[in-house]
Amino acid sequence: MKVKSQRDFWSGLMFVVVGGAFAIGALNYNFGSSARPGPAYFPFGLGVLLALLGGMILFEALTIETEDGEPIGAFAWKPLAVILVSVVVFGFALPRLGMVVSLPLLVLMSAYASEEHTWLGSIINAVVLTIMSWAIFVLGLKLTIPMWPSFIGG
Repeated sequence: MKVKSQRDFWSGLMFVVVGGAFAIGALNYNFGSSARPGPAYFPFGLGVLLALLGGMILFEALTIETEDGEPIGAFAWKPLAVILVSVVVFGFALPRLGMVVSLPLLVLMSAYASEEHTWLGSIINAVVLTIMSWAIFVLGLKLTIPMWPSFIGG
């Protein structure tokens, strides 16, 4: 069996592994029923769908010929590290600094992962995302999320 697209092969394999891991991990939780789904229902279904999608991509990578075999290029370590550090900083900062500070910090830090980011676009994105998150999670869903830094008392 010959791999006809390296890029599709490895991305399909990654989807199968991640989807399978989520589906298997969900087996430790209660499924519930269709009328009242339990905590395993959504991650199991999503994991199975992701694994199926990966399987279709793998099948395509093994059957459809590409011109140059679509080799995998260099791995983008800088964007991966920037995004990972941004999410860790957000997780640490949210309970201490609140959403009004933490979310814009996340957006501005993760903007460095892109070579094409602009300060104006990142600031607009941070403001819109913060307002929408407040409206959805605090107003709409009534979740208890700290909005302001803990030393301010909000």
